[in-house]
Amino acid sequence: SNKTGCIVLGTGNKSELAMGYSTLYGDMCGGLAVIGDVTKREVYELARWINRSEEIIPAYTVERPPSAELRPNQKDSDTLPDYDIVDHVLQAYVEEHRSPEWIASQYDYSLPLVRDLIKKIHLNEYKRRQAPPVLRVSEKAFSVGRRFPIVQKWI
Repeated sequence: SNKTGCIVLGTGNKSELAMGYSTLYGDMCGGLAVIGDVTKREVYELARWINRSEEIIPAYTVERPPSAELRPNQKDSDTLPDYDIVDHVLQAYVEEHRSPEWIASQYDYSLPLVRDLIKKIHLNEYKRRQAPPVLRVSEKAFSVGRRFPIVQKWI
């Protein structure tokens, strides 16, 4: 960045930022989080759209199971439900301000699962405070305008 005068882009997406699956000194480094308000599902949709005429993003990157790559053979699905579920809960809770009960009922998810995902959203606020600014593309991005206490005894 100093050598070229360019800005470093953070690569964490909204789903990873919500669940704490962006690493503080890894994909959260940078001066701007271009996809920080784009869900995991939308990232894959964008990648497929970008590759619609020719392979610009390597197919392996789009086709392999999501992984924070913190240890060999680790996959996000080892500790998280499918990102479609995460993204539904994220959108309903963060963007639409829906209750855990409404989300569970609407999507036919178990209430403990929904509460666990919401708990992860709150517990990872401290990481999001250290993230670069996020370009907002949704109704409610993690950044200015959606702040919760870092130390939370109330969840």
